[in-house]
Order: sequence, then structure tokens, then C-alpha cells
Amino acid sequence: MTTFSYPTATLEAEAQRLSQRKFDAVSLLSLYVLLLMAVPAGQVFAPLGGAGGPATIYSALLLVVYLVMWMHTGFPIDHRRQPVRVAGVLFLCVTLAAYVSANRRSLPTLELNGADRGLILVAGWLAVTLIGADAIDNVDRLRTLVRRVVLGATAMAAVGITQFATGFDLVKYIVIPGLVENSVVTNQFSRDGLDRPSATAAHPLEFAAVLGMCLPLAVHQARFAPPELCRRRWLQVALIAGALPLTVSRSAFLALAVAAAVMIPTWPKRDRRQAYLVIFVASVALWLTVPGLLGTVRDLFLAVGNGTDTSAASRSSAFDSALPFISQHPWFGRGFGTFLPQTYFFTDDQYLNSTIEIGIVGLAALLGLFVSGWMAARNARRLATDPSDRDLAQCFAASTAAAAIAFSTFDALSFTIAAGLTFLLLGCTGAAWRLMRQREPSGVRPDTTRHMGLR
Repeated sequence: MTTFSYPTATLEAEAQRLSQRKFDAVSLLSLYVLLLMAVPAGQVFAPLGGAGGPATIYSALLLVVYLVMWMHTGFPIDHRRQPVRVAGVLFLCVTLAAYVSANRRSLPTLELNGADRGLILVAGWLAVTLIGADAIDNVDRLRTLVRRVVLGATAMAAVGITQFATGFDLVKYIVIPGLVENSVVTNQFSRDGLDRPSATAAHPLEFAAVLGMCLPLAVHQARFAPPELCRRRWLQVALIAGALPLTVSRSAFLALAVAAAVMIPTWPKRDRRQAYLVIFVASVALWLTVPGLLGTVRDLFLAVGNGTDTSAASRSSAFDSALPFISQHPWFGRGFGTFLPQTYFFTDDQYLNSTIEIGIVGLAALLGLFVSGWMAARNARRLATDPSDRDLAQCFAASTAAAAIAFSTFDALSFTIAAGLTFLLLGCTGAAWRLMRQREPSGVRPDTTRHMGLR
């Protein structure tokens, strides 16, 4: 009887091929996007409290999945240098240090629960960042994930516009068996007589931040859409951009301005002119269809300097009130998730809130996340040779900048959708940087100054 033997290397290669075929990072992250955006922010699994949101539980499990894949050579996890991974792990380490520091003293039960919940949240956020940065295996799959994120934002925008136009709150009718409302959440907020929608988010500010981060990606898809999908993609842009001003918040317009400032200068002259025309026409249409909206928004910005706006005044007073808390634990803070607004006060500024909770070192780590995301996106653009890839990388930079600005306008890490989306997009940015480096011919650097006039 003749027997056949296969070389060990061949068997290992076949095992790796099968494991790669069974594992798809984009499918895992797409389910996270669905749980994050479709499930109302206040609904949780009761025994876990604030850490019991479906997206939070799922993302914490993803960290276990990632660690198993990292240790097993058969899975397609990239182990090479990755700046976004380094920044994410540093943020987790600082959070752990703050947790240890906090537990050196006796904490009230609510704050102790908040610290435990904070660790679970950070672990989940890190998981989606790492899986995105290290496991998305090609640019086409990355684009698939971006499409699904934009689709989720479009659905939220449609719900928000419906809330604003009709007063009908569809979110109240989303009932998921096994989940309960963790707190009294209302989707109806108002300012100067204008109802502010929030869709499935917990607050209009969070809704504005989510739309602001997703808008650059929606614009990218529309600009490079095939002819048969062009109308659909521009409709997505219109819905997201149209819902942003309806939140009646400074955050929305700051996000729009930052995204436009990052994206539009890199476009060809013809596209830039069309963009300016569209912005002008959209502003006029908004002024005609929603009387009083632009005036209210204008007053929001003008009131910042004269002290008549209570929102701006509370943000300013929060800095003075925060100084005693910062001075008590300046380096690693009092513990992530322990500065409870119901016990102390609202900071309405994630950078200030982070300084209180995870200290100066933690603030540096948080800023490092955005710096790493920005640099990874800009380097990915320089490495890319295809116009669509270059624009995608630039739009990741715009999304990162929009998120960084949004963090200064509200305590974003206290809101699951805004925080989860931020870390997911940072992971996508890391993936773009890695994939563009892999495409780069050995020893050849693309010309980074010719395309779209960027120098």
C-alpha cells in the first residue's frame, strides 16, 4: 500500500488558510456597529447595569477573541508595528493605573461600581480598535465596514429628522426582550422652542458627534460611488448633513466646520467650487424650511463671550470647580468612571473630565489616541497611490478631527455610541495605515504632492 505524507509547512499553511477563511474581522465589527447604533443607548441587561448594553457586552467578549487570535499563529492578526495599537494599549494601561490608584482609598459604592464599569467599557473600546487596526485584511473589506457605519448613521439621521419634523419618537417603540431602561432617558430636548432630536443616542450632543464623525465617510462614498449607486450615496450624505443642524448645538457646526476644513482643500478645484455652492444652497434651504434655526445657532456662538448662555457659563464654571479634584490626584486621577455628575457636577468637556478621572497622564494618553489616529490617516494618504484610497485616508483624518473637537464639547466617554464609534474609527484608521503600507512597492515612495493639489 502506498502512503503519502505532506510536509509540515504545507499542513500549517492549509490550517492557516482555513482559519483565515472562517475568521472575518469586518463581520465581527459589523455586528458591533449594529448593536451600537440600532439599540437605544439607555437599554441594558439589568444585572450588569450601566455596563450591560449589548454593544458593551459584545465588545468585551471581542477583547477575549482578539487575545486568543493574537496568541494563535493561525489567525490573520498583524503583529507588526502599529501606532494606533500602541496608543490604545497605553490608554488602557493608564486607565488600569488610575483604577489601582482609586482603590487605594475607600470609595463610595456608586463610585466603586463606576470604576468597575469604566474598566469594562475601556476593555471593549480597545477590542474594537485592535481588531480593526490589526485584523481587517484588505482595503475592500475596510470599505465594506465603512459602508455599514455610514448606513447606521443614515438610519439614525432618518429617525432624528422624523423626530424633529413630526414629534413622533420611533425609539420608544424599540423594545428588545431582556433589556430594560437603565435610566430615565428622553429623546425630546428643546432649545428656544426647537425640539432637538437624538435618535437612538442618549442626547442631541451625542447624536451630533456621531453624525459629525460619519459625515466625511459618507461624502467619500458618494464622491467615488459607481454611477448606479451615486444617487443613493448622495442621499445618505443629505440625510446625515441635514440632521446635524437639527440638533441645535455648537458641536454640530464645529464638527461640520472641522470636517470641511480637513477634506475640501484636498479636492480638485472643480469639486471645491461645487462644495462651496452646495453649502451655500443648503444654508439657504435650511433658513427657509426651519425658521429660527440658524438664528438660534448664531446666538449660541455669540452668547459664548457675553455670558448670557447658561450652557457656556456652566462649562466655564466647571473648570474652577474641577481644580480641587485635580489637585487631589493630579497624575492618575481619582479613577475612570468615578466622577459621577449626579454626585458632583457636569463638566461638559471630556478632556476636563479625563483630567479629573485619569489625571494628567491619562489626558496625555487620550490626546495620544487622537494624535496617533490623525498621523496614521495622514501617513496612509501619503502612502496611497489610488485617488480613492487617498481620499478615504483623508476622510479618516477628518473623522478623527471631528471626534477630537466633539470631546471638548461634552463628556463623550460617558455616552456609549459616541465613545464606541470613536474607538472603532480609530481602529479603521490604523487598518488604513497598515494596508497602505503593505501596498507600497519596496523602496518606492509615492509622490505625495501632486494629487488634488495638497502640499
